[in-house]
Amino acid sequence: MTTFGSVVVFLITAWLAVAQTPAPAPPAAPALDFKYFRDRVEPIFLHKRQGLARCYVCHSQGTPFRLQALAPGASSWTEDESRKNFDAARRLVNAANPTMTPLLRMPLAADSGGIAFHPGGKHWTSKEDPEYQTIAAWVSGTAAK
Repeated sequence: MTTFGSVVVFLITAWLAVAQTPAPAPPAAPALDFKYFRDRVEPIFLHKRQGLARCYVCHSQGTPFRLQALAPGASSWTEDESRKNFDAARRLVNAANPTMTPLLRMPLAADSGGIAFHPGGKHWTSKEDPEYQTIAAWVSGTAAK
């Protein structure tokens, strides 16, 4: 075989080896804890804030992130309703970069890294807010169990 032929065979072999190498796996999704969500995150959605609507008021109707409607007179969700809320919330978690999760950015003040507009208002002025910290722990998978 000529030198040229050897180079061609080498290049084809190298190309095939690279072509068959699997792409790197995407980042693993954080382990989201249902109990932590139910006990610590869901109450945030019901928390009354002066001058602002509760998250639940808007997110139980007409928004892409939809919380289950509370039964008349209920002050919290049933286990089944909480599971549906969990499923709705976890679809918003950005596994590659949990701090970019809309649940964290929409209610956060823009000058602290939040999205400029949230129809429900800005609930947190900084990432130091305890509610922000609670949801951040959940979306990052570091929630205390």
